[in-house]
Amino acid sequence: MAITLVVFAPTRHFGFVDYDDLDYVAANPHIAQGLTWDAVRWALTSGYFANWHPLTWLSHMVDVQLFGLNAGAHHTVNVLFHVANTLLLFGILQRMTGAVGRSALVAALFAVHPMHVESVAWVAERKDVLSTCCWLLTMWAYVAYAHRPDWRRYALVVLGLTLGLMAKPMVVTLPFVLLLLDLWPLRRATLGHSPRPVSLRLLYEKVPLVALALVASVVTVVVQRQGGAVVRLDLIPLSTRFANALVAYVHYVEKLLWPMNLAAMYPMPRTLPDPETLAGSVVLLLMITGVAIRYVRRAPYLLVGWLWFLGTLVPVIGIVQVGVQSMADRYSYIPSVGLFVMVTWAVADIVSHWPRLRVTVQVMAVAIVVACTMGAMRQVRYWSSSKALWQHAVEATPDNYFAQASLGYVLWKEGHADDAIPHFQESLRIRPDFAEAHNNLGVALAGRGALRDAIAQFSEAIRINPEFKAARDNLAATTAKLNTLDTSLTRYADAVRAKPNDLAARNELGASLAAQGRIDEAIEQFKAAIAIDPNQPDVHFNLGAMLDQKGRSADAAEQFRIALRLNPVHSAARKALEDIARRGQPSR
Repeated sequence: MAITLVVFAPTRHFGFVDYDDLDYVAANPHIAQGLTWDAVRWALTSGYFANWHPLTWLSHMVDVQLFGLNAGAHHTVNVLFHVANTLLLFGILQRMTGAVGRSALVAALFAVHPMHVESVAWVAERKDVLSTCCWLLTMWAYVAYAHRPDWRRYALVVLGLTLGLMAKPMVVTLPFVLLLLDLWPLRRATLGHSPRPVSLRLLYEKVPLVALALVASVVTVVVQRQGGAVVRLDLIPLSTRFANALVAYVHYVEKLLWPMNLAAMYPMPRTLPDPETLAGSVVLLLMITGVAIRYVRRAPYLLVGWLWFLGTLVPVIGIVQVGVQSMADRYSYIPSVGLFVMVTWAVADIVSHWPRLRVTVQVMAVAIVVACTMGAMRQVRYWSSSKALWQHAVEATPDNYFAQASLGYVLWKEGHADDAIPHFQESLRIRPDFAEAHNNLGVALAGRGALRDAIAQFSEAIRINPEFKAARDNLAATTAKLNTLDTSLTRYADAVRAKPNDLAARNELGASLAAQGRIDEAIEQFKAAIAIDPNQPDVHFNLGAMLDQKGRSADAAEQFRIALRLNPVHSAARKALEDIARRGQPSR
């Protein structure tokens, strides 16, 4: 509890990140009204955001009812669920195996593993910590049922699974895990030694649970298809999906054993992995599986832990591809337990044969937990803001088109269009058919006045995705604005030709040229206006803004200072000077 709270304590000061948090909570009108009958009805019947998880929606509503939209309180609830999950995991393992030390180590790794930060520090992943809490409570009820079978205890198992499925459909693999627990550590059956009636009984008692999981799976697939979240087979064929799934399994093992360069998004490749990577992944998976089978009698925890890991990842491994990720840290939250159990019990067995290693192994175990704690504390910081999240993702993962576009979007929302545009362009260099990046680049270009370039980006987004409504709306609005500016440009150009010393016409002509992205021509008009009357602060500000867009920050700062000298309360000029100073350019 202590190390978990220390690791995640900073999240109580975090806000919502612009990555599902707004859609899930902050900008969701159904959640923002708190716990009402209408909201409850919506939670039970809605496939909003391509998900059906009413229990998760209800938990968010309760948070809003209690704390409003105080993001820190929502984060704190996630942390408390994670603490509860850690204690439940320890208690269940200790109860099933009687091994206090091993159970404590597995629980500690679960508590502070850096890959689990995403599930805890991200408000939108409430569904992960909540569904896992239901999962572990169901396991607890199942252990009680296994020791003393009766319908009341079985009813609690069914109830736990039902609630878990209503929190997150990834819980569909729980009946499979309960069957593994029958082999070890509950030992209700032993491979090759159980009388047939006993084995069949163990299968029969899982039938209602499997039926619930199948219903939840069908509902999930239907809702996700209706929400447009399921990727079509013509975009990523099955051969590519299976190949990438095999590689993803190895990546999960790698990151669980060496959790470096973790990111909020690992985009799904649309091509087959190279033959060497694929062959190496297949060989490694077969080797581990072979060892687990070879020692199933002597060390059944190897096979149980390995199949737990493999099986619980099946719904999210990419065969049915939902979204654009190839893998995700949050998907390791439950599967990692299998790998932790497998390794911990194997090392403990080795120590039991070589007792002189005991102290060394204990020191190593503490060192590993400390290292994970430090890594998790560092990882938590990346979730402090949207900018920090995507900046880290860009640095941690090469050629991550999604992270580049997301960072660009955050910068654009913060008013830094010039900084955002290179990230949109880099995203499109990596993946030219990313319609969202084309649309966002168009918006940023339109904000700079490059309307024709913006129209080209909107048109390309629509070509890639003809149903992209936002791009269509942006195209229509920008085209209308360009037509209006063309009319204004003609009118002011005629006025300047008729009266070359008309300061107002020069200034308006410069503004019209700037709005079309013709910066050099706009600069000439503003200079001409200043030559007519050098005591106009707004014209100096306009010239400074154009010079800043050209990267001439020192010259721009001089124009902003002149504007402030002529009008000491010129707030736009003062802010522009502050922006230049923040970028490290001379402001005085």
